[in-house]
Amino acid sequence: MEVINELLGRPLIKIYQDPEIFNFSLDSILLADFVTIPKKTKTIIDLGTGNAPIPLYLTLRTNAKIIGIEIQNYSFNLGLKSVKINKKEEQIKLINKDFKGISKELGLGMAEVVVANPPFYKVGSFNQNPDVRKNIARHEIMATLEDVIKEASLLLNTRGIFSMIHRPERLNEIILLLNKYKLEPKRLRFVYPKIDKSCNHILIEAVKDANVGSLKVLEPLYVYDKENKWTKEILKIYNFIEEE
Repeated sequence: MEVINELLGRPLIKIYQDPEIFNFSLDSILLADFVTIPKKTKTIIDLGTGNAPIPLYLTLRTNAKIIGIEIQNYSFNLGLKSVKINKKEEQIKLINKDFKGISKELGLGMAEVVVANPPFYKVGSFNQNPDVRKNIARHEIMATLEDVIKEASLLLNTRGIFSMIHRPERLNEIILLLNKYKLEPKRLRFVYPKIDKSCNHILIEAVKDANVGSLKVLEPLYVYDKENKWTKEILKIYNFIEEE
């Protein structure tokens, strides 16, 4: 059952979703807020865009062209409706294809920024959902972590930026793969549900063909406070309160 929700608190952005199949998550919003977008950026690629929450959020931060790649027809069509209802057709282009090999179609080194909120879990490593569409979104059925990082590197120009959200238990694997594909980690942030809980997500950013070293570990990001309410920073990210 399709519904229209608000993506953000201010300004209002609408997004088509299906609560029974696919909703955008906090992960996507955290990534869209985290990624560095240089002023001269002309093209941003979102690998595995789903129903397009990241492209929609990024329109608040940049006038660059945003291309979202999504393999699942249902999520892709929700994304098309979301782009249309927000009148963002001139800035956002969605492509219904497997992002593996998409660099051959779009062009090598054609983007300044690539982002990805990929499936977190290897096939067989976590309880899988009987719904195939949910499985593809959560598990590496259609694309592995290496597929994501490899394609990001191919799409990026020299000094291009790759940002991703993932799980902390795969950080070592992520760094090894970034190095393999000439993406040097430069920013890292650990995300915690609450101050007394273990880290459950990481935000990591790398630069293509950059000098080795100078990784900056940012201060932790906490989602909920002691009263189980969103922290002030999360409220700012969602645009429910103004920047100070």
